[in-house]
Amino acid sequence: MSLRGDVCLVTGACGFLGKRLVRLLLEEENAAEIRLMDKQVQSTFLQSLEGCRGDTKLAVFEGDIRDGDLLRKACRGASVVFHIAAIIDVIDAVEFSEMYGINVKGTQLLLEACIQENVASFIYTSTIEVMGPNSKGDPIVNGNEDTIYNNDLKFNYSKTKREAEQRTLQAHNEVLQNGGRLATCALRCMYIYGEGCRFLLHHMGKGIQNKDVLIRMSLPEARVNPIYVGNVAMAHLQAALSLKDPQKRSITGGNFYFISDDTPHMSYSDFNYAVMAPLGFSIQEKLMVPLSLFYMLCFIMEVLCMMLRPFIRVRPPIKRQLLTMLNTPFSFSYQKAKRDLGYVPRYTWEEARKRTTEWLASELTKERERIRVK
Repeated sequence: MSLRGDVCLVTGACGFLGKRLVRLLLEEENAAEIRLMDKQVQSTFLQSLEGCRGDTKLAVFEGDIRDGDLLRKACRGASVVFHIAAIIDVIDAVEFSEMYGINVKGTQLLLEACIQENVASFIYTSTIEVMGPNSKGDPIVNGNEDTIYNNDLKFNYSKTKREAEQRTLQAHNEVLQNGGRLATCALRCMYIYGEGCRFLLHHMGKGIQNKDVLIRMSLPEARVNPIYVGNVAMAHLQAALSLKDPQKRSITGGNFYFISDDTPHMSYSDFNYAVMAPLGFSIQEKLMVPLSLFYMLCFIMEVLCMMLRPFIRVRPPIKRQLLTMLNTPFSFSYQKAKRDLGYVPRYTWEEARKRTTEWLASELTKERERIRVK
């Protein structure tokens, strides 16, 4: 089973994960056509694909995910949609209406376009944050798809991704215009790292400002399991192949899967140190203040910002829910994805770390100069 001869649409094609998936599809699947959809598709990215494009046609669809006419054009004649496009925001910097419009309404419009244009398969890029952690910081260690958890979601990002995931799974088995059936599934990815990860660049920048000492924001025991971007792309490909296979389609369709790999379980802060230590960075041994006091300071900042909101929009540098996320053990197994999708991580931790560190090294001088002239 392969995607040879298929027409694939990738939304968010110029993003961190989207670029990696497009390249994987070109290098390994020999699809008839790959359609790149994003607000803007850079000519430099298109040029970088020429060496691996082969006979595959590349088509560009620039515009807003909320443009129904654009979505129908992009879906017309397509056989599989990889829906990656979303606003990612865990500090509530984006207005809820904008995030809901992109993450939820955009997904709904895309699903409707798939039904109208007879697209057979739809893979939705979800996130671990639709699961939690909850406001109490209840831990999960090596959880799975059957784990029961009280996920009182507080982030607008988590809420909108959760609703979009639900709409995706509810659309499974919807009747297409040609009488066929739409097959959908959702991939709940852990925190994604690798070449191009803007969060890693942010933490490296903060470390440079702190005299090459990484700031500790999470306790060592708050272990999570990040995943390398190359393995996330591979999971998307395996999901598409499973939905295309008539025998696997009935098992995979309508389900969500946790997607992780063999990256060691560690806290977010210790992960940053693991990939940046070879570049000469050290890390603070302890949190800047005790965690309970940290929560209190966050609460005071949130109250002050709320009081000022009628006059000026001020965003606290960190909220209690983000602090909870950074300090809650929260890890999940990929065994169901392995069993149902045939997903196996392609990149080992050693290779993923090496690639990530080499990319950070290539960005280090530019980051130091950016901070120097800031």
